[in-house]
Amino acid sequence: MGTFGRRLLLAVDAKGYGGVDVVTQREWQEAIRRLLREAAGEAGLDWEQWTTQVGGDSVFAVLPKGASEPDLVDPFMRHLEAGLRTFNRNRRDEARLRLRAAVHFGTASPAANGFEGRAPVEIGRMLDSRVLKAALAAAPAAQLALAVSATVFNDVIGEAYTTIEPQEFREVLIAEKEYAGRAWIRVPGYDVTALDLGETEPGAEGGARGATATDVRPQSTPTAPGDRVVQVITGTVHAPGSVFGISK
Repeated sequence: MGTFGRRLLLAVDAKGYGGVDVVTQREWQEAIRRLLREAAGEAGLDWEQWTTQVGGDSVFAVLPKGASEPDLVDPFMRHLEAGLRTFNRNRRDEARLRLRAAVHFGTASPAANGFEGRAPVEIGRMLDSRVLKAALAAAPAAQLALAVSATVFNDVIGEAYTTIEPQEFREVLIAEKEYAGRAWIRVPGYDVTALDLGETEPGAEGGARGATATDVRPQSTPTAPGDRVVQVITGTVHAPGSVFGISK
């Protein structure tokens, strides 16, 4: 039986790897490892302690226990994006290295062939999702498109542990194979809420900010002067500091 543990995970993949020549593929492979290592160093993350699995144009990394989530989401991604920008300078468009990246925190335990658990599967679905691919495709000058899980967004970005504002992310619904869940995506240099992700129906992946059909509510009817509005609430309401009016 594997040892239970929660770990910080990173996955990256290059856009259009299969469509470039062998020389460019070799350059990209070397650049991806170098840029990840350099970004880790700049962010204060110990690259030598990372467990990585490399697959040509992709890297899956499990960070050591205690690795900083804010450092991976903020300074690491900023340095990675800057490194990509430098690498791509003066390169022809088809030879530019552009990455999709995903960050997750969840159960991942060492196994005979890498790591087992829900988190490695979930981050893989996020990385390969149509919505993240569409975000990078819709931002032609972008170097990087990032997806973070609900756990990372709520606990790190939503709690202001980074310099990145929550408004810089767009909530989406990802449905890939057996996985369905929410993620938040960001494309540095772009207003991600304005990007066309290719879906428009509520509940479709990337559509309506990731809303499902049950999330869509009708607009409120305007209240005329003198009308009385009654709100019926069942169950327990946690609202410290609020004032409620009671009518008999």
